[in-house]
Amino acid sequence: MLRFLKDVLVGTEEERRIAEELTSHFAPQKRPAEHPRGIDVQVSGDEMILNMGPQHPSTHGVLRLQLVTDGEVVRQVIPHIGYMHRCFEKHAESLPYEEIIPFTDRVDYLAAMNQNLAYALAVEKLMGITVPERVEYIRVIMCELNRIASHLVALGTYGLDIGAFTPFLWAFRDREKILDLLEWVSGARMLYAYIWIGGLARDLPPGWVEKAMEFVDYFEPKIDELNDLLSFNKIFIERTADVGVIDAETAINCGITGPNLRACGVQWDLRRDDPYSIYDRFEFAIPVGSDEHGPLGSCWNRYMVRVWEMKESLKILRQALPAIPPGDVKEAIPRRVRPPKGEVYVRTETPRGELGFYIISDGSGTPFRVKCRAPSFCNISAIDAMLSEGTMIADLVAIVGSIDIVLCDIDR
Repeated sequence: MLRFLKDVLVGTEEERRIAEELTSHFAPQKRPAEHPRGIDVQVSGDEMILNMGPQHPSTHGVLRLQLVTDGEVVRQVIPHIGYMHRCFEKHAESLPYEEIIPFTDRVDYLAAMNQNLAYALAVEKLMGITVPERVEYIRVIMCELNRIASHLVALGTYGLDIGAFTPFLWAFRDREKILDLLEWVSGARMLYAYIWIGGLARDLPPGWVEKAMEFVDYFEPKIDELNDLLSFNKIFIERTADVGVIDAETAINCGITGPNLRACGVQWDLRRDDPYSIYDRFEFAIPVGSDEHGPLGSCWNRYMVRVWEMKESLKILRQALPAIPPGDVKEAIPRRVRPPKGEVYVRTETPRGELGFYIISDGSGTPFRVKCRAPSFCNISAIDAMLSEGTMIADLVAIVGSIDIVLCDIDR
């Protein structure tokens, strides 16, 4: 209506004056919308607030995104968490150290082995425990298998977000083979509680190493098939290569880590840059984003870094599987876990980035304080910084999927 008045009342000077008065009188003013957390959300007359989630397929869990939209264009996005609070940190302060292991599985249920390892390393450092060589090799193998399985979920569901159904089926077909291996050794399908403080729950069953090597040989060419089907698909590239771009400086300031940071061109991986366990014994590259199809830090780069990382995990597995030394995997497990008074912080490289555990011990069998530095919590905080001029709701779906969040990891 306002545009109509401006277009019609443009005859004489008096008519122009009247048109200006009318449009200035009726034009809505910018006003801050009410927000429960006091965030200043600027909404004009042509804009509206939409809720995406908390039960929306493309939010990958119970995440609510508050969108300020102008038609299909997203001006601002505010993530609301708190719909899946695990109470992990406070719960851990009422449990013996060894009984916390199963709850670390549930912080990031897609990478449970990696969660077990980070917590076990923190308590072992606090107690001064040195684990046997056999344990170190098996831990690395389990974590790299779990890394591939986690990335397959990220890549398959991302294709589904964009509209490609077949890659989802392929990714989950191959992930099942990894879950079979992990179930064989741990007895569980996703929540393993396999890596214990000082060792492992049980040793490898006979024939497991041979089956793991069979998977490595089988899966390597499957990555190239995925690239032919999805990664270098013209439609997929056009949907992702110039969307959700974030530069390296902003990513670092937001605390982004893992594949999302490496997609910006930052070659940072704790397995190499702050080594833990025996990762410094293996040869592997740190993939970073490429400007082959648009700028660094785009949705396509975040996707592709995970594809390339799966190949590097296979390299590690090829080196570690034949080199597992003999030994007793329970030799260093303490009869009673009672660390001395003190504090410790240990960080590891999980599929979603830097996972850290900060533990304060008061000398008892129960931790005084457990703090989990979850990578998804920091990664999702940068979603508003990934918006650019003209970002549409369909582009926001691509951005959220490219971050690869796990809501339990965010709202732990």
